[in-house]
Amino acid sequence: MNKEELVIFRRRLPHWQLEGYVYFVTWRIHPTQYQLVPEEKNIITRAINHFDDSRYVLLVYVVMHDHVHILVEPYERYTLTQLVHSWKSFTANRLQLQFNRRKSVWQDEYFDRIVRDEAELLEKAQYIINNPFKIWPEIEEYQWVGGKLIEEAGTEARPTKEFL
Repeated sequence: MNKEELVIFRRRLPHWQLEGYVYFVTWRIHPTQYQLVPEEKNIITRAINHFDDSRYVLLVYVVMHDHVHILVEPYERYTLTQLVHSWKSFTANRLQLQFNRRKSVWQDEYFDRIVRDEAELLEKAQYIINNPFKIWPEIEEYQWVGGKLIEEAGTEARPTKEFL
């Protein structure tokens, strides 16, 4: 890790950005908002997938009822800040227009972490994939989870408990 390339900044949370690395990213809906409904999750899922392979490599994601988790590797010309801003602003706009949500849809801040090695990558991927099954242990499958790591595993786009 070359420290000259490491960019560190802080809003409320610290953000470390280093070109060529994978990031674990998460953000939540604003505390004044109600939980996301299936049609809204579909919009968010499409937005996250839209620039996969052109601006970033989307490794794994999950859209939950009140938050989003993503493992992503930005392409050279794009910063993580740009990607998260794009996802949050586009989806907030769509949810406001199509579902009459008022005021802020997402919290201002987001959490990110540089993934340091393959072991951490696999641990974060498993955390993301398992997230719906931890919250709703009675469900058999969850359709708002996906990404290249799931596709490469040769499973269908919607992991089931058996995938774990």
